[in-house]
Amino acid sequence: MTEIQVGILGCLALLALLACSMPVAFAMAAVGTVGFAIVRSPEAALSMAASDLHGTFSSYSLTVIPLFVLMGQIAFHGGISRRLFNAAYVWLGALPGGLAMATVAACMGFGAICGSGPATAATMAAVALPEMRRYNYDMELGSGAVAAGGSLGMLIPPSVVFIVYAIMTEQSIGALFLAGVLPGFLIGGLFCLTIYLHCKWRPHLGPASPRASWGQRFRSLGGVSETLILFALVIGGMFAGYFTPTEAAAVGVAGTLVVALVRRQLTWKMFVRSIIETLRTSCMVMIIVAGAVIFGRFLAITRIPFALASTLAELPLPAFIVMSLIILFYLIGGCFIDALALLLLTTPIFFPVITELGYDPIWFGVMIVVVTQMGVISPPVGVNAYVVSGIERDIPLQTVFKGALPFLATLILAAALLLAFPRICLFLPEFMR
Repeated sequence: MTEIQVGILGCLALLALLACSMPVAFAMAAVGTVGFAIVRSPEAALSMAASDLHGTFSSYSLTVIPLFVLMGQIAFHGGISRRLFNAAYVWLGALPGGLAMATVAACMGFGAICGSGPATAATMAAVALPEMRRYNYDMELGSGAVAAGGSLGMLIPPSVVFIVYAIMTEQSIGALFLAGVLPGFLIGGLFCLTIYLHCKWRPHLGPASPRASWGQRFRSLGGVSETLILFALVIGGMFAGYFTPTEAAAVGVAGTLVVALVRRQLTWKMFVRSIIETLRTSCMVMIIVAGAVIFGRFLAITRIPFALASTLAELPLPAFIVMSLIILFYLIGGCFIDALALLLLTTPIFFPVITELGYDPIWFGVMIVVVTQMGVISPPVGVNAYVVSGIERDIPLQTVFKGALPFLATLILAAALLLAFPRICLFLPEFMR
């Protein structure tokens, strides 16, 4: 049996384990270790697995993940998310569907200090959905807007998905953060336009709320200023050369903690809860990364990624057709596999293809995130939909999925725009060089 045949059998075994509901981290680690043992030797496989596990959990680069997760947790428990929502509501609430648009805007703001799509969706579901009920919003529209808006937490920097992608592909974390800014604003704007058009056509879906005075609007900006300061401190300090990404994350945690303490909205109990949630999320991410590294080692020695890259590059098809097929694969895969797991599983396979076709790795990182955004609101395992339904248990899961469908179409349009105009992603990274 050739190495490539072993690699193909390993991929099929991984899919079988995932179909049996085995946790993705353990499935990747098991298949990678056994496959490596078949191709090389059991001793080499055990040595490789031990080395990669130790290397992942002792990696200085990966410490940026728990720090940004902690930053988001403190921001949530310190009331920053609610102040963002209130500010967005005061400015946008008087428009048709304004409360839903305010939710999307608040998701963009919270994503700038959180880095996680499901965490953003959970936070805004708790804050926004009760307000939507109070103003007689259609819960299909409301829950769909929260689930879709929450996905922006994956794209607006700092993003955990960008960090993991950067470490796996040896790209600049800062460049990826910058590349996500304009697409994040583009998709947020398209989401708001989608809501406005729906509510203009069917006003009962999202009734306009009373118009706020200009005094109320300007006073509400105090709730946004702290987020802008934190974002400028973290991202600006990183690009000015004052901080490394890890140091920037630590500064962000300290800044968020100071804001929460000054506002006197963070109790000791909430702080402990923030630590526990950060520990739980970080351990989940780290063990998935470790499993993906082991599986990636196995794929590398079977030479499947390089054979696939050569085959696709030699196809008599334009490069954008091949890229479109890869995006379609991510779109379908995102419906069945968690976004981070899908990224870790497929990057070792498709990254050589992208570089062989001449595409920019930074642009590809943004495209992966945008396409996996579709997965988190698509049935059957769209995690954001499950999160929203879990927060508001009287909203059926199918209602959330149905409400997210217009936003799914919007994301497909956004992906097409980014594919046609890659400069949307690359302008800021190139401008800051």
